[in-house]
Order: sequence, then C-alpha cells, then structure tokens
Amino acid sequence: MKNNNRDRILKKLRLESLIENIWIPYILILLSLWDLRVELRLLVDHFTITSFLFAIRSHPLAVIVLLFSPSLIKRYTT
Repeated sequence: MKNNNRDRILKKLRLESLIENIWIPYILILLSLWDLRVELRLLVDHFTITSFLFAIRSHPLAVIVLLFSPSLIKRYTT
C-alpha cells in the first residue's frame, strides 16, 4: 500500500515536471525574438550584411537560442 501511494505521487510529480519543462524552449524562443525585435524590423525594412552582423554581434545569446531551438524543443518534449 505504501509503494502504491509512493508510485502515484512520483507519477504525478513526473507529469507536473514534464508539463512545466515543455514550455521552457518556447519561452526562450519568445524572449529571444523579443530581444531581437528592433534588429529584425531593421532587417526586414532594409537588409544589409552589416546590419545582419551587427544583430548577431550585439545579441549573441538570442541568436544562439534561435539556432538551437529545434534541438531544445526535441530535448524537452521527448
């Protein structure tokens, strides 16, 4: 009986942590897009290599998150 309750509690905790972890990559992607919003507008209006390199150099973490987002989604959803 104790094992049954323990297993049920562990199963519930795993499910809750899984639900919480699924949202992590999507939140990171949204925050990185929010960080790059001005540079993305400038790139859409007038694309130049200089503006593209400036966006990468001034926001390296956001660019890395966007580059590795498929891997993050795959890791957190499986």
